[in-house]
Amino acid sequence: MTEPLIAARHLTFAAGRLTILNDVSLAIHPREIVTLIGPNGSGKTTLLKALLGLVRVKGEISRRPGLKVGYVPQQFTPDPSLPMTANRFLDLFAERNAGRAALARVGITEAGDRQLSALSGGEIARVLLARAVAGKPDLLVLDEPLAGVDVSGEAALYHLIAELRDELGCGILLVSHDLHVVMSKADHVICLNHHICCEGEAHDVARDPAFVALFGTRGELALYPHHHDHAHTLGGEPLA
Repeated sequence: MTEPLIAARHLTFAAGRLTILNDVSLAIHPREIVTLIGPNGSGKTTLLKALLGLVRVKGEISRRPGLKVGYVPQQFTPDPSLPMTANRFLDLFAERNAGRAALARVGITEAGDRQLSALSGGEIARVLLARAVAGKPDLLVLDEPLAGVDVSGEAALYHLIAELRDELGCGILLVSHDLHVVMSKADHVICLNHHICCEGEAHDVARDPAFVALFGTRGELALYPHHHDHAHTLGGEPLA
């Protein structure tokens, strides 16, 4: 396998007495889709911020020299009192032609002259994706990109993300709760609960019941199989 675009080794982060990340290590390679899942409050967003250099943590993070990152945030709510079209929004982050081309690629050219505040959740998700890919990133980081997207649009949007991976040759780190939508495209799945409790390849889906024992019987998560090499307390802490 090629050298990773980004690699994290033994990341640890605490807020007061609360441990947010505990000895977390991972790597993302070109053309690889890594899906990060875990319960609310498990440290997923903190891990993304650490990888992006927005939070200082203990441990080591190495990035390929000159690495270009495209980022899609978890939440983005346009201010209705601030008039701004989708095209104007993209112009703030990319050259005019690049922004228009990216908007066309994600399939919403017609939204370019509309106000951001008038767009649907699915359209906003595609505008943010267009912003992220306009600069042709080496690594695409998506924090819950399906939030606010209706069920009918989820599979189409994730299929688009996979197509962009193939076209750009970039690596993708995707945070999602909806593994049943993304699992067919993910190359590697990491389950985070302050530490990496389990991880595995997507083709192993639905073969290991240990994930259900850890995360409960929520349907979208219960499909995930993994190699689980340790037990947990009721509070989620690993047992020696």
